[in-house]
Amino acid sequence: MLATVSDRAWVQAMLDVEAALARAESRIGIIPVAVADSIASHCRVDEFDVAQLGRAALRSANPVIPLVNALRGAVPMDAAPYVHHGATSQDVLDTAMMLIARRGLDIILADLHQAAAGAATLADRHRTTVMAARTLLQQALPTTFGLKAAGWLIAIVEARSELARLAQTRLAVQFGGAAGTMAALLDRGLDVARELSAELALAEPTLPWHTARARVVEVASALGIAAGVAGKVALDVVLLAQTEVGEVSESTVAGRGASSALPQKHNPVDAIEILAAVRGINAQVAVLQAAMVQEHERAAGAWQAEWPAFAETLRLAGGAVFRLASLIAGLQVDPERMRRNLELSGGSIMAEHVVILLGERADRVMARALVDAAVSRAVATGRPFKDVLSEDSAITAYLKPEELAAALEPAGYLGVAGPLIDRALSAYRGMKG
Repeated sequence: MLATVSDRAWVQAMLDVEAALARAESRIGIIPVAVADSIASHCRVDEFDVAQLGRAALRSANPVIPLVNALRGAVPMDAAPYVHHGATSQDVLDTAMMLIARRGLDIILADLHQAAAGAATLADRHRTTVMAARTLLQQALPTTFGLKAAGWLIAIVEARSELARLAQTRLAVQFGGAAGTMAALLDRGLDVARELSAELALAEPTLPWHTARARVVEVASALGIAAGVAGKVALDVVLLAQTEVGEVSESTVAGRGASSALPQKHNPVDAIEILAAVRGINAQVAVLQAAMVQEHERAAGAWQAEWPAFAETLRLAGGAVFRLASLIAGLQVDPERMRRNLELSGGSIMAEHVVILLGERADRVMARALVDAAVSRAVATGRPFKDVLSEDSAITAYLKPEELAAALEPAGYLGVAGPLIDRALSAYRGMKG
């Protein structure tokens, strides 16, 4: 990803646009075919000094002007007048940004596919691995680690599907000329836009979008969502990997996750790096969203703010989802620790189940009151909830010892966890691309 959004990559993408423009115009007879071939043959980044282009860009507030001047100087004299014919700087840079986006999205989509495959494996493998569901960071009810992984899976699948949709439908050519009218091409502007779109395999927009920046923000926002999905998984892992919880851990690779001071530590570094990337990408998406407010037909500052923010959004999203795939693939799950943690409350995690069963045989309001009182006694005395229940004659009058034991079994109160996992796996199998 770093190479994909590098300065060299941006310059090459701009050159790709210039080459495609020349070929598009030659196909409809605006410039000679030989001239277009000559221009395209020089559209290679290795022919140019990228650092010098960057320095020269300071004089014009964008890098296209020095690049076009350098390209005109590189091609034969008879071809020079046809370089950048009918285009404006923003046409080239915006279209280059769409090419950068497509190349970056290809990387991210591949990594999300790997992450989804890993989550699907976890969901299926641990469909009966019982653990505590936690709400507001407190144990709530039993669930399965498979269902937790299925939740990760669906979030990944949905984020990937949206990015794939945007890659197919919202990456569009920018071509409008100096003020969006294509006036320099007389009545051939729409023909050039159509051919340029075909040449670059990008969508042809209804109108030039010089100051209508929704498509940029849509892509960035979807990247932010993908990174946020990775962040949710990472946060779950960080919490579950705490020493006092110990239900999962990242894979043990020599030297990775080590502490500079404490030999015993194994830090969840994949998760940490994801969470750092999420914080960074949120700031970049905010820059791009703020840059939507642009003046008339050309922005003074907002457009220029987009280039580094968009590249950084891709870089951080790429880092987050790459780490996500690594994290999920290497995740170590401890079912026994999950089971022991379920027992920390002495059975009170099953209080709702007891209320439901008791309410089937007694007044439901009374059932809730009896169980509430039992929970309070267990907390006050430090005794196991199951012991307090078994000694309460008002409860045992309705529930036999074996029924009470069944009511306190976490594996017997999982609702439709299994079918939900199946639905998630079915959605994963139907994932396109």
